[in-house]
Amino acid sequence: GQLDLRWDGGQARFSVEVADDEAERAKGLMFRETMPTSAAMLFVYPSPRQATFWMKNTLIPLDMIFADSKGRVTRVHSNAIPQDETVIDGGPGVRYVLEINGGLAKRLGISEGAELRHPTIADAEWPCVSE
Repeated sequence: GQLDLRWDGGQARFSVEVADDEAERAKGLMFRETMPTSAAMLFVYPSPRQATFWMKNTLIPLDMIFADSKGRVTRVHSNAIPQDETVIDGGPGVRYVLEINGGLAKRLGISEGAELRHPTIADAEWPCVSE
């Protein structure tokens, strides 16, 4: 499906795969050699939590965009290093994590306070308008 992001001065749309169960979240984007620029993976947790990630078995650099229950971006981790086992801490209250190609968040201007919109985000401050 599609995920929209908007922030002061910009917006972007990604074609997302959703990882919304434990097995899918554990695997994430491991072992993939490429990902199209317009593609992303959206991790969905059943409730807000301290979300941590690492790059073990991940072959492409990624930006990790952490967001709260309303889809508001709380933290952006840029250019996570392929194969690195250092823990990346998204901070507390994370319900959604969007992984995009490394360097893209900075290039587009995505930062804290940006808003995600996707059907899985029920409490979005920027509601999905049904057509």
